[in-house]
Amino acid sequence: MTTKDYVGIAMEGPVATWYTKAMQKDMDDYRRDAQAIAARVPSGSTVLEVAPGPGYLSIELAWLGQYTITGLEISKTFVEIAQQKAREAGVSIDFRQGSVQRMPFTANTFDGLYCRAAFKNFSDPLLALNEMHRVLKPGGQAVIIDLRADASNADINHFVDNLGLSWLSTLTTKWTFKFMLLKRAYTPASLEKLAAQSNFKRCEVQLNNIGMNVWLKKS
Repeated sequence: MTTKDYVGIAMEGPVATWYTKAMQKDMDDYRRDAQAIAARVPSGSTVLEVAPGPGYLSIELAWLGQYTITGLEISKTFVEIAQQKAREAGVSIDFRQGSVQRMPFTANTFDGLYCRAAFKNFSDPLLALNEMHRVLKPGGQAVIIDLRADASNADINHFVDNLGLSWLSTLTTKWTFKFMLLKRAYTPASLEKLAAQSNFKRCEVQLNNIGMNVWLKKS
């Protein structure tokens, strides 16, 4: 029996298209996250985005410096969407299909690595962390940007209401957060424990609104 590399539904076809349109309303957050990454990973670095989805974060980072960016995404639909978005933005990013649990890269390849809104969906999170550690160069940094399991309903509602979605998409997105995403999300303490079990050994957690940035460094 084969175990999927992700939990939940496959982000293919219409589901990926819906997500792409919904998250286009969240561009201010993508820009903020890109700036946080650029503050720690200098221009000229070789970087990897794990599970880039439609590619918005990597595109924002590409505008901030001379980065060599690769995106590894398990969804074929998302790879195609991200490639098209990069062409439209006029940036060069190598989006390719693959799994975080079996990354097709040699050890010590990347100066930086980032994963936004996807870590909670990995079926083997410890293996995913160790693969991230493997492909980073010594001294390289990774950041996991994701939802906090202890985010309140009020904070979720406020976040979604400010996305500017249609009433139907607002209702659907709130339902998805409350009944799917929060159930798979980690608390800061649980991610700290997972990091301690991984080859990273430790992490730095920064809380924000409904989410958190978890920074990890390869010694």
